[in-house]
Amino acid sequence: MNILISGTSKGIGQYLAQHYLEAGHQVFGCSRTPASIAHSNYRHFILDVADEKAVLNMFQEIQALGGVDVLINNAGIASMNHLLTTPYQSVKDIFDVNVFGAFLLMREGAKQMIARREGRIVNMLSVATPLHLEGEAVYGASKAALEHLTYAAARELASYGITVNGLGCTPLQTDLIKSVPEDKMKQLLQRQAIPRFAQLEEVSNVIDFFIKPESNFITSQVIYLGGVN
Repeated sequence: MNILISGTSKGIGQYLAQHYLEAGHQVFGCSRTPASIAHSNYRHFILDVADEKAVLNMFQEIQALGGVDVLINNAGIASMNHLLTTPYQSVKDIFDVNVFGAFLLMREGAKQMIARREGRIVNMLSVATPLHLEGEAVYGASKAALEHLTYAAARELASYGITVNGLGCTPLQTDLIKSVPEDKMKQLLQRQAIPRFAQLEEVSNVIDFFIKPESNFITSQVIYLGGVN
């Protein structure tokens, strides 16, 4: 399969790219920074996912290389701030990547999948939405918007053989949580049924399930790790 993963320079995206390369797939990755992966089956694009022209150019190149079968919308940014001290620019930046960028990748990826009447889209969501986390009002709202896009797109694309699902990540020990105070992180983990950090292998396990051929009847589903509701 040809798999496009956004945000592959580090963290979950980098892990997923390596995971699917090891499984023998062709992987396309993108981020604002140069590639951190060297592999004969890996092609990297340096871009801002909210830059429509850059995204269109990337998909043109991917089409020439066989098109995309699977899209994993992983790119995301967060900023922990009280509502009263959140700069407006931070709100715009977070929504640009987490919502508008994800939308562009979904729209253009689906266009290529429609031609084959088959495809898989997986959107990376966050526990910040269902838990209504303090200090993450904007980030949680952006992921809530992406969750709604997941449900609506699943219905709009179902007749083309395209499934759209979401994976709600509980905290992983990546750069994204470095700015979160330790006591806040402990409180968050205690709100899960299984109070611990998620592991990268547990993330790929859910995505593997969503994108396998036998999962063509699974769409409009969101799985939160750790027992969050």
